[in-house]
Amino acid sequence: MANLKRCVGFVVVVVSIVQSYCATTKYVSYNSTDLSYLSNGIQIPVPPSVEDESIDQDVSTEQLPDMEWMSRLYNHHNWKRRLTSVKNPECRSDLSVYLDELQNNTLWAIKMHDASGRYSSQFFFGNDYWLGSSTLCAELAIPEENAVLPPFPVYFYVGIIRINVNVNITPVTRQLHLGQCLPRSCTTSDIRRLLKQERSQATSLSVVSVRAVPGDYSMLQDIKFHILSAVTTFVLVLILISTAVDYCLSKDKDVEVTKQYGTTADPDLSKKSVKVGIFELPKNVLLCFSAITNGRRILNVDHLNKESIACLHGLRFFSISWIILVHSYLEVFAVADNKTLRTVTERSYLYQTISNGTFSVDTFFFISGLLLTTTYLKRELKTPTESGEAQRDGIGLSVAKNILLILYRYIRLTPAYLFVLGLNELAIRYYHNFSVFSPAIIDHISCPEHWWRNALYINNFYPLTEFCMLWSWYMSNDMQFFVIAIVLLAIAARNEKCFRWIVGTVVVFLFTSWVVTFIIAMQYKYVARIEEPFALFDQLYDKPWLRIGPYLIGMATGYLLLRMKYKMVMPKVVVFGAWVLSLGCLLVLVYGLGRDGLVIPVSAFYASLGHTAWGLAIAWITIACSTGYGGPIDSVLSFRGIYPLSRLTYCAYLIHPVIMCITSFEMDGPFHLHQIIMLIVHFGNTVASFVAAFLISLGFEAPFVGLIKIMTGGKR
Repeated sequence: MANLKRCVGFVVVVVSIVQSYCATTKYVSYNSTDLSYLSNGIQIPVPPSVEDESIDQDVSTEQLPDMEWMSRLYNHHNWKRRLTSVKNPECRSDLSVYLDELQNNTLWAIKMHDASGRYSSQFFFGNDYWLGSSTLCAELAIPEENAVLPPFPVYFYVGIIRINVNVNITPVTRQLHLGQCLPRSCTTSDIRRLLKQERSQATSLSVVSVRAVPGDYSMLQDIKFHILSAVTTFVLVLILISTAVDYCLSKDKDVEVTKQYGTTADPDLSKKSVKVGIFELPKNVLLCFSAITNGRRILNVDHLNKESIACLHGLRFFSISWIILVHSYLEVFAVADNKTLRTVTERSYLYQTISNGTFSVDTFFFISGLLLTTTYLKRELKTPTESGEAQRDGIGLSVAKNILLILYRYIRLTPAYLFVLGLNELAIRYYHNFSVFSPAIIDHISCPEHWWRNALYINNFYPLTEFCMLWSWYMSNDMQFFVIAIVLLAIAARNEKCFRWIVGTVVVFLFTSWVVTFIIAMQYKYVARIEEPFALFDQLYDKPWLRIGPYLIGMATGYLLLRMKYKMVMPKVVVFGAWVLSLGCLLVLVYGLGRDGLVIPVSAFYASLGHTAWGLAIAWITIACSTGYGGPIDSVLSFRGIYPLSRLTYCAYLIHPVIMCITSFEMDGPFHLHQIIMLIVHFGNTVASFVAAFLISLGFEAPFVGLIKIMTGGKR
């Protein structure tokens, strides 16, 4: 009891410190009713520019109906008398030629105007992209496609416009992306002056910024691009050499076996132990990069041994598919022209599958806790003494072993993580410069300054505005839980008294996570509802005190399965009742919010207990499938064809948002949201993510697993 009280006191002190930190951190909040921020829950507004603030827009003397006035906005036919505001003589001259030829119906001028953006429709249904087409603007400079070319080079520019027509039809300020195909001689300042001259009868109409697309960024001059290219080339060369050596050695071995046994398959060859000499070490290190060996391991679909929990493969695969589905919706929301269809979609009962997709990550936490517990306890308790009890290491040796376990996990996970982090930063930097969209992602700014937080797996303790690779919060939580679990398991494995003390500690951790989450949810008046799946991201969503529940449940489940030796006899009525409760719990958690969400006290309970309840439901599925009570669900989750995909889930989780970024921001116009198209996008993202994950695993994950085995004295 004294130990339990000290533990409670320690946890309370830690929670107080964390709460104090959170209370002093400044966070950004957003108006979810503003259609310009409906693209996702993490938009970063564009800072207003102070350039040319002395230029005032004209106020229309003729009051037009609002829709007619909007249809005339940024009409190039009205720009002739505004050219005096342009200070650049070359730009003013080229614009004068363009506007004269546009008035004369010259084809190249008409095409320039046609490639520029203006109001078309659906503004009041969320269309904030008046982009025109940067691709068609560039097409005007191709002689083979145009009988007559413009007499000057043309270029594409994108302006950020904030507009509030009036309080009746635009209750909040909207943010437009306006594309313009204009002479290359014009600078962004010239075009901003022109746009600010627009006659307005709106409550407010301001030009925030104008940028050229593409800008002046060159990836070939980026030192990080060269570093990433050098690393990729080095790994690729290693893979090619290693694969060639592995292939030659395999051929030689087949020839030798054929001569000795008259066949290419020696049934006892796999049982023979081969000692690794010091001179073979470099060869074995090189062979860790073999695409043949690593590819076979990843794609292996052989039956697992009896102590393996096959259903975890299915849980992994379906969880990552769910995550990709959720992120696919957010991807399309970010670049859709009919954003109001999101609100229509949210009215669907089944849309809660998307809004409550956060539980999919809890499955991964559960699996991590379970696997760590089973593998750790198997290793610690496998060597019996003469009395029949497990042999215990000394404290010093135990500490060293556990530090090495943490180090090995770090070495296994971090290379692929940092590679994707660098790839992501380059992709975001590229698309902030080359895309007609303005990605609501600031990794090109935050990653150079804060990447070390990712490398140390502590970035989830910092505010959203300083995040690099937003989805990496999961890796940080998982690594932190791993370290905590290693400490708890190391103490628990010492003796029965220590084990009981650790059980109490786990209960305290679980209870404290519930209390802290409930208090924070009540403090910030958290409301669980479909429209805001990322509500209180900084305070709750990515924090370990919200997420640790499923991990602890996984640890308890792993210990239970190990203690029961994966065998359990239960009456059919108990099995049936447990399945009903488990599946019912999952359905209530995902589909129980309703159209209006939950009231504040219930929302706080939902946030504090929901993730642990999810872990308990997954625990029963795992226990049932491991002890012969899984039925058809076990058959699906344990299907051997899922094994390779399951092994790729980590790399698929890392890379899939980068692929979505590339596919979205490469477009030169908005996406039109539709449910059927969303399914196609999801399947495309899933396939592309697993293909990329396979390549990343071959180069940056599987080889390091082999190196770890060599470091630990195991065979290649």
